[in-house]
Amino acid sequence: MIGHIAYASGSPCPTLVLDARQFPREREPLLEALTEVRRRLVRAGGAHILKIALIEPSPHPLFDLDYRFIQALPDGPARFDLRGSCGHSVLCSVMAAGRSGMLPRQGPGDRVRVHVLNNGDHLVCETEEADRETARCTMYFLHTPPVPVTGLLLRDEPRTTLDVDDEKVTVSMVSSGNPYVFVGAREAGVSDAAELFAGGAGLFDRLGRIRSAAARLLDWSPDGAFPKIAVVVPDGAGRIAARAVTVPGWHPTLALTGAVCLGAASCIPETVPWLAAREAGCPGGQVDIRTAGGSTAVTATTRIGDGRTELAWVAVGNKTVRYHGPFFPESLTRFRPREFGECLSLPA
Repeated sequence: MIGHIAYASGSPCPTLVLDARQFPREREPLLEALTEVRRRLVRAGGAHILKIALIEPSPHPLFDLDYRFIQALPDGPARFDLRGSCGHSVLCSVMAAGRSGMLPRQGPGDRVRVHVLNNGDHLVCETEEADRETARCTMYFLHTPPVPVTGLLLRDEPRTTLDVDDEKVTVSMVSSGNPYVFVGAREAGVSDAAELFAGGAGLFDRLGRIRSAAARLLDWSPDGAFPKIAVVVPDGAGRIAARAVTVPGWHPTLALTGAVCLGAASCIPETVPWLAAREAGCPGGQVDIRTAGGSTAVTATTRIGDGRTELAWVAVGNKTVRYHGPFFPESLTRFRPREFGECLSLPA
């Protein structure tokens, strides 16, 4: 079995892309096979690779690629979360599909239509620039037909009050791309972007406890990877600062699905991101997101249907992905440049 290693800029780690046709379809045999893959990764020095993508040509005429995301958890080779998705890993999968011959190699202007099996999402990856090892892409998250923005709320309310260690904490719980818990500045205990990015173990621990409370309210495992959590604060004209937690530490930027979810949530009145976007003066549906690792521009396109606001698609542009080569266990360590290790920032 040969896999492929690729890395999308802004991701906390590379993605191992595997051909789904070489794996069992049933859940338990699949997890057993993935556990063996992870053991081989660990033995070869790849314990830092916590994202796995299973891909194959789609049998559906509207899609080119079927994609399933596997979030490996750091507390053991047999621990996984199959609930959500990962936009950065989708980019890696499109790159690997072209390099492996599963799909034609993509050039400028080419589009790959991806069906996310985890949650049914429809994505289109459009290549802007490409060379032998890298590509720059725009990712579109489509809603066909458009969905009411209020239907993205996990609790049918724009803000939810959680019980966190005998404290009432107000958050917004939204699912678009992935389920997210959005926390404002006051609830996070910060006053501005500078304090947000400087926050260390105390802030990390607080967000972990808030996320666990949200997971319990949703009847999800607090030990899993979902829902994700991010703090959003206004950061000047037209810009929001965001900081998110990933597995197993601070996210170096913001997950691509996190940017999508934030953009969608900014269109839902009275949510935490909507309030932050209004305070920052963001144009409707357009948000410039600043993180500790760079900036991302997100555009959420809405329409009015039956007297309600509906989300049609969300676009995230200027994403770069680099192909690092096939996965041979005995030589995996050569696919671990120093920047990959530095991406996994643990709480101070």
